[in-house]
Parts: sequence; C-alpha cells; structure tokens
Amino acid sequence: MVSLRINNIEVEVPDVTTVLKAAQIAGVDIPTLCFYESVPNHASCMVCAVKNKQTGAFIPSCEAKVQEGMDIDASSQEVIEFRKDALELLLSDHVGDCEAPCRISCPAFMDIPQMNRLIAKGDFSNALKIVKEEIALPMVLGYVCSAPCEAACRRKPMGGAVSVCMLKRIVALEGMSEDKPIEKKNKKVAVIGSGPAGLSAAYHLLKEGYDCEVFEKQSHVGGTLLTVSESQMPAQILTAEVEQLVKLGMVFHLNQEANPVLLIKDFDAVIVAVGENSIKTSLQIQPETYTTNTPGIFAGGSVIKPLKMAVKAVAQGKEAARAAMIYLQGNLLTEKSFFNSKFGKLKEEEHTEYLKESVDENRMEPARGFIAGFTHEEAISEAKRCLRCDCRKSQTCRLRNLSAIYQADQKKYNYGERKTIRKYFQHEILVYEPEKCIKCGLCIEIAAKNNALTGMAYIGRGFEMSVQVPFNKSMQDALVNAAQECIAACPTGALSDYKGEDNILPQISQINTDNTK
Repeated sequence: MVSLRINNIEVEVPDVTTVLKAAQIAGVDIPTLCFYESVPNHASCMVCAVKNKQTGAFIPSCEAKVQEGMDIDASSQEVIEFRKDALELLLSDHVGDCEAPCRISCPAFMDIPQMNRLIAKGDFSNALKIVKEEIALPMVLGYVCSAPCEAACRRKPMGGAVSVCMLKRIVALEGMSEDKPIEKKNKKVAVIGSGPAGLSAAYHLLKEGYDCEVFEKQSHVGGTLLTVSESQMPAQILTAEVEQLVKLGMVFHLNQEANPVLLIKDFDAVIVAVGENSIKTSLQIQPETYTTNTPGIFAGGSVIKPLKMAVKAVAQGKEAARAAMIYLQGNLLTEKSFFNSKFGKLKEEEHTEYLKESVDENRMEPARGFIAGFTHEEAISEAKRCLRCDCRKSQTCRLRNLSAIYQADQKKYNYGERKTIRKYFQHEILVYEPEKCIKCGLCIEIAAKNNALTGMAYIGRGFEMSVQVPFNKSMQDALVNAAQECIAACPTGALSDYKGEDNILPQISQINTDNTK
C-alpha cells in the first residue's frame, strides 16, 4: 500500500493505483477528457493535470501512478489555470458549432434545428413541444417575428435561408401539445402588463407550477400586439393564444392599473412588464439580472429598454420569470455557465459537406400566400432543407462542458486559417467529423479491443496528424463491432450517432473550480 496526500487529504491505496483513482477515493473531483476506463490511456489532453508539490511538475492524473509520500495539489488556482490552458489549446484546433447559428441568434434561444428535424419526419406535435420549451406565443410569433434566425441561417447562400418562422407557425397551428404543469409550488406571482413580455413571463411561471395573475390597465389583453394589422396577423390568432394561456390557468385582471410595491404584499413575487420605459414608483431596475431594488419585484420587456422585436420581448419575459423562480426557490441569481464553439462562415467547398444531410432545393414559398402559410406537405419539404448545423452532442460533449466550467477562450491560441470541415457517413449509425477530433486515440484502442480488422489509426505527423481509417477502408469496415462503444467514449462530437443525439454519453459532473474549498 502507498500513502499520499491529495488536497491535504490523507489517502492509502495500492501501489498500482493512478492518481486519478486515488483522488476519487479521497473524494476529490478531477476532470477527464481523454480517459476511458476499459482501454489504455495516452494522457494526450492534460485536462486531468495535477501538481506534484514535491517536484513542482504538472502530471496527468489519469496515467501517473501513486508514489509513497506524494503531495498532490488538485484544485489550486495554478492547477485550474493549467487545465484552462490545456482546454484552450484543444479549442484552437476545434472546428465545429456547439449550437447552430440560427439558435444562437434567436433571442429566445429556441432549438430550431430540432424543430426542423421533427417537422421533416412529419412529427408536428413533438416539434411544438420543442418550440414551447422556449416560446410562449408560437402562433403569434409565426406571423410577427422579424426572424433574426433566418438572417444567420447557414443555408442562406445555398438557395435561401430555411423558412423558420413559417415552420414555427404551422407547428403551432397544427401540432397537438398539452401544457401539463408540474406539481403546484404553492407560490403566487403577479405580472403587470399583458403584452408579449408579460404573457411570456406568465406562461413560463404557469408551466412550472406557479399560480399567476396578470394585471392589465387596458380593457383588452395583448399590449403592442393589438396594433398588428390584419394583413400581417389575423386577430383570431392572438385570441387563440390567450385562450391557451387561460386553459393553462392564467387569471387576468383587466382595467386595473397595478402598483408593484403594493402588490408584493399579497404575492410571493411580482414581474413588471408594462411595455413602457418607466415605472411610476421608486423602483430601480438591474437589466442584467431582471431584478429591482425591491426584493421579490422583477422586470422584463420594454420597461427595461424599448423593444421593437416581439421575439425579444418574449425572450425577456421568459428571463424575468426565470429570475423570479430562482428567487422563489431561495437561490441566489447567478450567471448560467455557457460555452459555444463557433467557426464563422462556411467555405464554399464546405457546402457539399453540409448538403449531405439536406436536400438540394431552393427556399420554398407558400403557394397559398403569407397569411395562409405552408401546407403540411410544404412544411415537411422546407424542413428537410435544414443543414443540421448543430452538434449531436451539444449537451454531453465533455470538451464543451469543461470549457464552460473553466471559462476557456476559444480564440486565445488562434493560429491562422481554420481547417476545412469534412463529414463521413460510411457507417449505418456513425458519422465522423474529424475537425472536431482531439486525437485522444480512444477509438483506436476500442477498435483494437474489439478485434476490428482494420480499426482506426493515426495518419500523418505533428500538427497535421489525424485519426482516420487505414488502407483506404471505410468506417463500416473499421468499426464493425465497436461503433457504439466508440461513440460513447468519444469526448466530443467527432464520433456521434447519425440517427440520434445526446443519447449515449453521460453528463459529466460539475468540477469544483473554487480553490478555497
């Protein structure tokens, strides 16, 4: 047995134990990226690095064996910065989008690619569920949204952007989706204002189980939506949207001008979304957090800053609701950890690579005109034009998750022109995108373990080295029995399931980057 210290914790383990395993026994979290339990590890990424305090050297904990009397630092700021640097070096060579540009450009962060894929399959009901995760007024926005997502669509130079708003509209009109609130929270929230921000805030509160009452000083619900012309959106669309909210449990108080400071005495929280650029009280708004100087009172929409885009108001209403819910749960409002790899514009020679997952057709315009919108068949055809720009492992990619935790900067080691993206569909379930590969070698070892005839191999030398199938064979030949395990082990979206997404890799645990603990 060997005795050592990890973060000043004494631990005794067998002499063949790795530092990583010893840390786990001691209850110390160390992140891993190129590590996989059942195959030899090559310690290529150094994300699991720790510092040997006796020698001053940084060592890969996944491979280094324990030694008697070792004194290991696994969590200091110096170690954290070393791991961050390792991640940033990997990111400098990583060419891929975590999220599609359309989703990033949507103020409400709607999962547009997933909606498109479901529509392409004819599954309008599940497509509607995806829309309503982020969008409170899908029918309305199907008519009045200014579509910043379409401006960012990678399909734009290839026959026109995908008609996202028209697709969202038909899903909202034809899809069947019941909003079933989770268990009631026994908390009551007041929303002042029934414009897009107020209705959005109330919707997101209701679907999370909070009782919600909306106060509107006018005699009609809708705020600025009432000014939309009939030629742009039929009046019955807003009426139908409000009816859905009433079914969900929303209570409206019309012709009532409410004071948030007075309302907070009778409600657990209040959200001000009056659509005006001022509040006739002493409230001071913190725009970044949607909070005010009065505990329990929040604000969203044009009350913070005049908004011309309805989708921005809907998005701010959702964020104000989120801030209120965090407050009601007794948690401090903190910034969400988020990292998004992006590589910029597609090169012209990459168009054919992305069209491998699409159809080579121009943007479809509804034969019946704008107001009538797409038929069912037109929507399916248009949705098939989506290029599938998002990563299949957007939620489970360990490189992305750790980059968020360590706040890595993708551009820190920008060495010049990026590599050209390639996509290989030479297997019945697997797609390989080599520009996302971090050369960890796990697929090589797993293929060998499964007695693959050729398997995978390192091709080339130095910075240009890549992981490929040798002897001009296909992925099908290389990974006959090992495809699923390779997909599961791959720490990025380089190897993923062609028919699925985020359905294999487990979520990584949160790594403590607070060196005070």
